Amino acid sequence: MYKKIKLAIIYKKSYNYFQPSHFDKTTADFFLRAFERNEELDVKYYPCEKNFDVLKIKNECDVILLPSTINDGSPDKLENIKEVGIPVVARTGDPHYEKRWDQVNFIEKNHINLMFSSHSDEYIYEFYPRKIKHKTIIYGLEKQLYEKIIPFKERIKDRILCTGATGKTNFKSKIANVILNPKSSGWYFYKLRTLATKLPYVDYSGIKKGKYPDDDYPTYLTRYRASIAATTFYPTLKYWENAAAGCLTFMEITNKNYGEFLGFVDNESAIFINEKNYEKKFQEFLEDADNPKWEKIANSGRDYAMNELNNDKAVEKIVDIFKSIIN
Repeated sequence: MYKKIKLAIIYKKSYNYFQPSHFDKTTADFFLRAFERNEELDVKYYPCEKNFDVLKIKNECDVILLPSTINDGSPDKLENIKEVGIPVVARTGDPHYEKRWDQVNFIEKNHINLMFSSHSDEYIYEFYPRKIKHKTIIYGLEKQLYEKIIPFKERIKDRILCTGATGKTNFKSKIANVILNPKSSGWYFYKLRTLATKLPYVDYSGIKKGKYPDDDYPTYLTRYRASIAATTFYPTLKYWENAAAGCLTFMEITNKNYGEFLGFVDNESAIFINEKNYEKKFQEFLEDADNPKWEKIANSGRDYAMNELNNDKAVEKIVDIFKSIIN
């Protein structure tokens, strides 16, 4: 019988995304559930207040996992980590906020061996020095939540769904963001998504009281044949969630957001869009919504996301990382 890897997940008790009342369950599903499902791991959780002394678990774990390179979710400091020498792996915080949260310093003082994220190396190393090791791991999709979906032919076909944060488009807000909030506004990160929500055939509704209108997110998605996943500089979880829900997913994939690393194929498992062609692509679908090719593309995208981009697959890849740094 093989020996299980003893994994210590260390986190702050106050971490917002681990609270049962928080509307976004993605982080908790991944760190508090998906790792426990892996048969190669023996997982123990260590909530803490501020710092965590690893001497307490010196002989109880093979590797430490931190939920973030930001101290909102991870301890401010892993005390005695250098002396104990237990390998440390951490998920990145938002890389574009590296300086805001002093993430490089956090990584160095806690002797983090490797960080992972759903970002491409190209995007990560725009903000982090190359000496910090990074691995792209696409995570966040809880496969079980997407197993029951509404058949494609029974869905809304004359509208396209768009969800997520957007920017303000009035002139005054744009100028204010350029001056006061450069490279941080919704318009900066979600330009195409914002433009799409202004189209008369696009349904858009933000989250209210932690929920989408009358539904959890997977159910909300499955009411539509087509959905939009658009982020300017990096793909987000919506790309593979929307696909897993069986939507014909219009994905912003460009040289600017490095989106091709996800593995979707244009006109085979998704429809790629950009700021020049998005309206044309939407119209091609809406004017011929019953064409069977759309369902074929949607089904292909669903199969790919469900089988290759789910949390269990992500954990398997992280287990491989653990093996490489503890052996």
